[in-house]
Amino acid sequence: MKKSTNSASQLLSLQNIVIAAVVWGVLSLLFFLLFSVPLPGEDLPGWYSVGTYFLEEIAFLFATLLCFRNWRSSQIVSGRNVWFLLGAGMLSYFIGNLFLMYWELVLGKSPEVSPGDFFFLLTYVFLGSGMFLAVASRRLNLMLGQYGIIAGIALLGVLIAYFTAIAVPEELDMGVVEPNAIEQVQSPDAAATNEALPPDAATAPAVEPTPAEDTAPEAEANVPGWAQAVENLLAPLAGIVGWLYILGDLVLLVMATALLLAFWGGRFSLSWRFIAAAAFCFYIADIWFNYATSYIEDYETGALPEVFWIFSGILVSVGAALEYDLSTRSRRNLRRRT
Repeated sequence: MKKSTNSASQLLSLQNIVIAAVVWGVLSLLFFLLFSVPLPGEDLPGWYSVGTYFLEEIAFLFATLLCFRNWRSSQIVSGRNVWFLLGAGMLSYFIGNLFLMYWELVLGKSPEVSPGDFFFLLTYVFLGSGMFLAVASRRLNLMLGQYGIIAGIALLGVLIAYFTAIAVPEELDMGVVEPNAIEQVQSPDAAATNEALPPDAATAPAVEPTPAEDTAPEAEANVPGWAQAVENLLAPLAGIVGWLYILGDLVLLVMATALLLAFWGGRFSLSWRFIAAAAFCFYIADIWFNYATSYIEDYETGALPEVFWIFSGILVSVGAALEYDLSTRSRRNLRRRT
């Protein structure tokens, strides 16, 4: 039993975790760089979407396990509740991504709201609460300049949210072509030709178009009834969910800044700098996604900036491993001194 425990601890040593995190991050970046831009006139292949979900899910699953390892350890200096909340946040994102992957890859749909969105929103709640407990445990007395930094970052986050997700141009939001648009782009030659033709010929179309087959019912037929019912039930909540995402991003941005101010120096500050960096990476990916879905018509997931979600899970893994290593080493050194 002791041998298996020792082998597991050696496998999950700080050095091995850091090496695995670096390798996973490099592989993810190369995968996005090489395959995230499709050929002209083509969509992203299905195997690419599967690959992005795989890279993302493994990163967050590993972060979940390491955070819960810290929660189970009685030697963690920063508090077990902090790491339970961070692990719950990583797990919530992992589950939400499973729902999104099922809806997007299996059902072939992109609903405005899916069951995965509720788990994504729980991610903000758990991560924000965990980082708040970590900052509160330091019992900081921030200076006026530090409060100014936090306020400035919050204002910057509000401005970024406004220009990326709120202030959407009407022509992009409506997506409706005015009836006069076709008449305005009609060339003079075409207008003259219509005038030269008989009245019946000028008004009738040159070629009778064949009725296009309605493929929507066929696509809907492949969707299970319960999935369509859930999608219809959640559709009216799209506006509220969108605002909650904006609020969650703002909370993450402010708490990441507070983490950097709280753990700027000291022996145990390095692990929390990685957690703050993970929050910033999560925020960058979220802001890009808000911008893309607001300004890019028929946006297809898998663009290069979405790799920051993977970086977020990787950085949380490294931060959890650093915290575990520093906590266990400090207790061992304390025992030797006593």
